[in-house]
Amino acid sequence: MNQSEEIRATSVLPADRRPIELTTSDGLRLVGEVALPAGRPARATLVCVHPLPTHGGMMDSHLLRKAAWRLPALADIAVVRFNTRGTTSTAGTSEGEFDAANGEGRDLAAAVAWARDQGLPEPWLMGWSFGSDVVLRHGVALNPAGVLALSPPLRYTSPEELGAWSTVTTPIVCLVPENDDYLQPEAARERFAVVPRAHIVVGEGMGHLWVGEPAVRRVLGEVAARLRPELAPLVWEWPGDRADSEGPMERWSDL
Repeated sequence: MNQSEEIRATSVLPADRRPIELTTSDGLRLVGEVALPAGRPARATLVCVHPLPTHGGMMDSHLLRKAAWRLPALADIAVVRFNTRGTTSTAGTSEGEFDAANGEGRDLAAAVAWARDQGLPEPWLMGWSFGSDVVLRHGVALNPAGVLALSPPLRYTSPEELGAWSTVTTPIVCLVPENDDYLQPEAARERFAVVPRAHIVVGEGMGHLWVGEPAVRRVLGEVAARLRPELAPLVWEWPGDRADSEGPMERWSDL
């Protein structure tokens, strides 16, 4: 039996990864990917919305890519990623143009509808930075299983849009870096006071982009704890017996 291997920044665990195409209610085609547990059903679903595309955000932004690399194998979570309108990644370019978190609400709705049409478990929505504005502005109407807002700048979300979440019972978890460039924890507590049940989780010593393996593990650990609370905390190793039965841990390279 092989020994366990530590999961590192470039580690890619076994999963069933497939390209997907989404169609929005205004007729745009979006490119994306779903990563599913290999050989067994998903127990939870995570629909991801990436950071600001005008500043390099896309479906391959590192936290989202690492969620797709790790969570299907470690926690049986299906991870759905896509490029919002006008955004490009190695998967391709989605049709349309950037719309400042307006039309992107249609993009999110298309991703949620796709996940439900596939019979996946009811989705949690995870938005990172700009993506959190998309989720917070448009997610109420989608009736998600829960919301994870990473580094929420609340740049596009109005107080009224944020307050709309007080009318539903959807769990809301905000992961706010201590050293965020836009909205730090105390300010986040003030802004989210209109949704009293919103839970603020502080990333001590961390910044807006959650750079570095400790930051990635903090975020993905919180995701797993919310979506799969019945599981033990994630262990950042790929066991030898699972490598033998499910496949080896690979290393990603863009060279």
